[in-house]
Amino acid sequence: MIAFLIFLATYLLMECVTWCTHKFVMHGFLWYLHEDHHQPKYAHVFERNDLFFVIFATPSILLFYFGAEAGFDYKFFIGLGIFAYGLSYFIVHDIIIHQRLKLFKNTKNKYLIALRKGHKVHHKHLGKEHGECFGMLFVPFKYFKI
Repeated sequence: MIAFLIFLATYLLMECVTWCTHKFVMHGFLWYLHEDHHQPKYAHVFERNDLFFVIFATPSILLFYFGAEAGFDYKFFIGLGIFAYGLSYFIVHDIIIHQRLKLFKNTKNKYLIALRKGHKVHHKHLGKEHGECFGMLFVPFKYFKI
């Protein structure tokens, strides 16, 4: 039971980590890597922004390794929570919102529509300043209005 609570707490905390990282790191000193994600699309499959996948996967991998080495202690379940959030992020951000795979294209789900609206507002700014809606799973209520 404690392992599940560690996993769940980590997963939920990752939304706060994501918001802060997106606002202060990706729209801050690592804007160079994130910038192409805010530009009109070009013919490349990958963006520099995709390097964040490697950056954010590293702590999860290390926690898996050291947690397994220690007999599957709390570190393993923190790594699992980070991994689950990263998988959720990929599905929501890359597949549902940006349609890198053409799934969920014609959804009528109010939550998914609100996610897309919030992210569209985030992307209306091509520069790193004046951004809003930096999270991923939490959607402000104003985006549920049609």
